[in-house]
Amino acid sequence: MKHFKVTFQPGGKSLTIHSGATLLEAAHQVGIILNTVCGSRGTCGKCAVILQPENQTVLACQYKIDCDLTIEIPSTSRFFDQKILAHGIDHNVDIDLPKIAEKAYGLAIDIGTTTVVAKVLDLSNGELIATETAFNPQAKHGDDVISRIAYAHNNHKLRELQSLIIACINELIACLIVQAEISAQDIYEMTVVANTTMNHIFLNLPIKQLGLSPYEAWSLDACDLKAQKLSININPEANIHTVENIAGFIGSDTVAAALATAIDCEDELTLLIDIGTNGELICGNKEKLYAASCAAGPALEGARISQGSRAVSGAIEAVVINDNDIDVDVINDHPSSSICGSGVIDAVAVMLDLKIIDRTGRFNNVLYLKDQLPDLIYRRMTTVNHQPAFVLAYENDSKKPAVTITQQDVRELQLAKAAIRAGINMLLKKLKLKDDDLKKILLAGAFGNYIRKSSAMRIGLLPNVNPERIHFVGNAASTGAQMILINQKVKALATDLAKKVEYIEIAHEKDFTNLYTEAMLF
Repeated sequence: MKHFKVTFQPGGKSLTIHSGATLLEAAHQVGIILNTVCGSRGTCGKCAVILQPENQTVLACQYKIDCDLTIEIPSTSRFFDQKILAHGIDHNVDIDLPKIAEKAYGLAIDIGTTTVVAKVLDLSNGELIATETAFNPQAKHGDDVISRIAYAHNNHKLRELQSLIIACINELIACLIVQAEISAQDIYEMTVVANTTMNHIFLNLPIKQLGLSPYEAWSLDACDLKAQKLSININPEANIHTVENIAGFIGSDTVAAALATAIDCEDELTLLIDIGTNGELICGNKEKLYAASCAAGPALEGARISQGSRAVSGAIEAVVINDNDIDVDVINDHPSSSICGSGVIDAVAVMLDLKIIDRTGRFNNVLYLKDQLPDLIYRRMTTVNHQPAFVLAYENDSKKPAVTITQQDVRELQLAKAAIRAGINMLLKKLKLKDDDLKKILLAGAFGNYIRKSSAMRIGLLPNVNPERIHFVGNAASTGAQMILINQKVKALATDLAKKVEYIEIAHEKDFTNLYTEAMLF
């Protein structure tokens, strides 16, 4: 199978990807989120891009790559640009904020368990000026919220975690003001969204109870504080607004994502999934909304996989079958050295299709496989630490394995996907509905935008629906934070929405164990 280099302008991001992939898939793999309102059917025209130097306009969701390409992306085709414009800027809707000063800027902060996203906006017109991201430095004390809760067993440890996140935010602010060429003193507003644990740590609220049944938050309320009280390096009198939480494991980031996707206005049954270290789900429509949280763990982000990593250079991010072998896409076209979450899902889907593993996740006997597989694929069967494994990539075209998927890796993926799928099935059961009743599935968060629909459905992570119903919505939590920052009416809507959602503690539901066991199967 041939590979081709695709370069996206402006910005110069590039990758090497297998032939037959769409420009939309390529854009997602380099972190560019395009508008796909029609679910990639090619009917809305929102993902239009321009082939250079021919100056030919094509739809990214339909155009298949068969040569090296340079692509120009109009701002109107980018999801985030379009989403911000849709909330008033291009439609001449006034920013709903009192005038603060001649020069006034605001910050929208999304604190995730793994990453932190910070954006600075001009409060006079809502324009997004600059964006910075960082890994959450609290990760050294645990890669999930349960680990952080266990670490913060006393006030001293809790303050340590708070200091880490505030230092991280201040570093992001320092970068933002340089990038935006503004003064920190001119930043008068800051909106923060986060999962409930990160919210409590940021505000130095007790979190021990979040790790104990019934997993209740210390506070679900919004909070407004002066910047100087939290030692945030902006105008000391600036207001810092933390958005309402829904429950102990459903935070304000989910409220913000729900606002950004307008799930509370939908006529049709819609499922919003934010897949991360902790998976959050909202299911329903304008009549009724249910929410649940799933302790997926970090396996879907590459952690706890023997050669797993985040989406870094050299990580396998896609696995496909060609005629007689498999092929992989590697980030930045570096030699293969690891595999990220999207690659793990692809790899397991491929292994299922090839019958290398069965429905229970168990590797089939190699003698059975010898008669089932093409020779080049059969040669990829190996053992690692006395367990069966499958070679995805070799070192420098040699026969020495560079990246493998082991039996334990498959088990780790099963645990993560089962937690999410059991949560989805529980919400559907509450609504007395089946998979096919879902008219829209919205995948939020960074990870959700890199997985392939077909692979996620093949392993049973997502419900079995027409793929056209599945939509990628990017970092919807960050988008919602921006909306709340610049519009007081949206801020009030966030309060109403948080109260409207009914939280289901799925672990306490009598059918959860059975649903989880069923969801372990591929």
